[in-house]
Formats: sequence, C-alpha cells, structure tokens
Amino acid sequence: MATTTIAAQKLGKLPVRVDVRTLALARYVDTRELPTPPASFDETAHVHDWPMYANDTIGDCTCAAAGHMIEAWTAAATGSATEISEHAVLAAFDKVKSVDPATGEAGAVELDVLNYWRKTGIGDHKIGAFARVSVRDASLVRAGTYLFGGLYLGLALPITAQTQDTWDWTGSLSGDAAPGSWGGHAVDVVAYDDRALTIVTWGALKQMTWAFFDRYCDEAYSILSTDYLAEGKAPSGFDLDALKQDLALVTN
Repeated sequence: MATTTIAAQKLGKLPVRVDVRTLALARYVDTRELPTPPASFDETAHVHDWPMYANDTIGDCTCAAAGHMIEAWTAAATGSATEISEHAVLAAFDKVKSVDPATGEAGAVELDVLNYWRKTGIGDHKIGAFARVSVRDASLVRAGTYLFGGLYLGLALPITAQTQDTWDWTGSLSGDAAPGSWGGHAVDVVAYDDRALTIVTWGALKQMTWAFFDRYCDEAYSILSTDYLAEGKAPSGFDLDALKQDLALVTN
C-alpha cells in the first residue's frame, strides 16, 4: 500500500473505556499450566480477500475488524471463509458510533462494539463472551491469540506509522512517534511469529513488530465465538463454564 494511501485512510477507534465489569482473560487461562503456544500461528491460509468495509472513507475500523475476525474464524474452523456484507458492518457501526460535532468524523469505542456484537450480533454472527488481555503480558497475548483464533486490538497509532511498510518502533515516543499522534485504530491479529504480529487493516494484511505492539497497543480482547470453536468445544485449558457463570453476572 502506498504511503500516501496509508496516510489518507480513516481511523476511528475512540479512547479506551474502562469498565470494571469487563472480564479478564488471566482469570481463566493460566499460561503456566497450558501447553506453550506455538512459536508461530497463522489462520490466513483459507482467506483470499479481506474487504475494506468502507474503512477508506469512514472511521468504522472497530466494526470492520469484527467482520475480519468472523472471516478468519470461519476459514480456520471450516476451511471456507464466511464474508459478511459491508451493509452488515455499516449497520452495526451506525448503532455504536459517536460523531465529533466539531469535525463530523465518526468513531466508536471497542467495548461498545463488543457489547453490541454479543447482545445483537453483526451480520447474524454473535459472540459468546469477551475478555480483556493485558497488553503487557506477552505470553498471555500469544496464548489468547492461539486459543481463540486471534485478538481484537486497539492501537494508539503514531504518525511515524504512516510511512512504514511494517509498523515498527523508531526508538522514540515523542513528536511524530508519540502514541496516538495519528489517532486510534482497531485491528485484529490473524498470525504471529517471533518477529512480528500480522493484522488485518484497510482490506489487507500488515505486519507490526512486537516492539511496536508493546508501545502502541492500548487495549486487547480475546473473544469466544462459535464461529471458531468447532462443535462448541472450548480450547484446551480454557475454563468455559467459569466464564459463563461470571458472564451471567454482568449481562444486564
């Protein structure tokens, strides 16, 4: 993707909202007891196209990322990707978006998208639950990605990212390298290895280094979805019953 195109793309993730009711993945996954996640993970083999979902013209990245996750999950679980429509993505975005009265730009909070996705669904696809992942715990990030087929991320992008084919930390966190100096963006992780994570953004795959993730990811969530869990079976080491019980306490 050309540099000028990247700089012109829409963002749209609004600042992180903290809700004490949000479940934490660390409560249900003990990385000391689980098998070590593989050194590399990739669920893109059966996906041939990643829709833009209008994210080149409006700031609907939070809902576009959900569409991309549905596609990745179904491809990994069945060998054939289910691509929800742009209409479905935009319909969901219309329900959760906020519009800046000064600029007219629209965006959304990731927690609002996740709650809408769980309660109402996006493109007839509902999620069962979601849990916050500590962005400071690399082992949990890998485990969450591996066990649940990716992560739903929020990034505070720096302006320096506009000129990088692979998003990487420049060694500074000030000026154009300051977190959020470009804006907030939502993406989903579909692969990783020791060098980088692969995400879906603006209708294409893109890599970011772990150093970039460490400094610019400001929220991450694992999502439990039947689109990924074949025959309703939970991944090994995941306490599904405990999560369901806790979820029942916060659904209203």
